[in-house]
Amino acid sequence: MAKLPVLMYHNVVDSTNESEGLAVSVSKLEEQFAYLKSHGYTSVHFKDLSVFKSEADFPEKAVIITFDDVYENQLIHAYPLLEKYGLKACFYIPFAYVGGLDNWNTGKEKIMTIDQLKSLNEEIVELGLHSFNHGKYDQMSVEAIQEDFDLCKEFIQNNSLVVHNTLAYPYGKYPKKGEEQTTFFKLLHENKIGYGLRIGNRVNQYPFKNLYEIQRIDVKGEYDLKTFIKRLKKGKSWF
Repeated sequence: MAKLPVLMYHNVVDSTNESEGLAVSVSKLEEQFAYLKSHGYTSVHFKDLSVFKSEADFPEKAVIITFDDVYENQLIHAYPLLEKYGLKACFYIPFAYVGGLDNWNTGKEKIMTIDQLKSLNEEIVELGLHSFNHGKYDQMSVEAIQEDFDLCKEFIQNNSLVVHNTLAYPYGKYPKKGEEQTTFFKLLHENKIGYGLRIGNRVNQYPFKNLYEIQRIDVKGEYDLKTFIKRLKKGKSWF
């Protein structure tokens, strides 16, 4: 089976002094992207996966780059770097906050507008879902989750957005066992969700064992390049 690391980013900030937790500095992000480019990694979108009919078709060094929350700082800082290094990424939208602020978090960071989202080159950025209200799916009823999906669909249709059917679970939260998980996964299938992204910090094997438990590796702002490389290759298993 092929290996497929899925990297997870959030905020992109100007200063290295602010580079910690979910905020990664521009300079560190560029260093990481330059590494991917110079070491032969092929970035892919989730929609690209359908063209790989066998392991032989799969890129030797494939990676999926993801950004949650569509912060405006991603457009300002990350998007130009994706263009510069010829990389693709997937951006996940909490639809209730488009054109506003991150009110589920600090309430200070700007979220991209509809026009900004539409300005992104589809060959570079694949848009996906990050729920409507940025809620925790493991704390929501089946009815509330379905309502969330309905609101997402309505927003996408009303604003003529091109959004792939990949869902990044807010906070990485989803029902993880028993009947609740079975019901949740069934609901995803019924709503035509193709892939569900958790955290987990492991490198995936491709083809995926479970389409709704794809693991992502969080890239923290305090990581140096050596740490980034180790997590890219082995997830958290090297600790």
